[in-house]
Amino acid sequence: MSKNRTAEQAPGLDGYADMFKALSNPHRLKIFMRLSSCCVPGTVFEAEAAATACVGDLGQNLGLSPSTVSHHIKELHRAGLIRMERRGQKTDCWVDPEVLSTLSQFFGAMPAA
Repeated sequence: MSKNRTAEQAPGLDGYADMFKALSNPHRLKIFMRLSSCCVPGTVFEAEAAATACVGDLGQNLGLSPSTVSHHIKELHRAGLIRMERRGQKTDCWVDPEVLSTLSQFFGAMPAA
């Protein structure tokens, strides 16, 4: 899936598969949920805002080495689930509100059981 997707372009089946594959790992799911809960959907990213979390902060209490946390974050980024910005020695991560909207639309389009 392209990392340059716009709001008008929903991912195809391969894009959704990449997202769900990334989220199928319990540690990546927990990191994604931490980012989703700390960031208010619909807010515009500002590097100084509290809507981001540093990579080191995301790994707290997961029982993982920093390199493993970094790997999981890279996989979430590769799948288009999170965005990242390098600031000196720190890397800020956040969930783009469009991603949450896209996932919501996917599940909203599922037929009711």
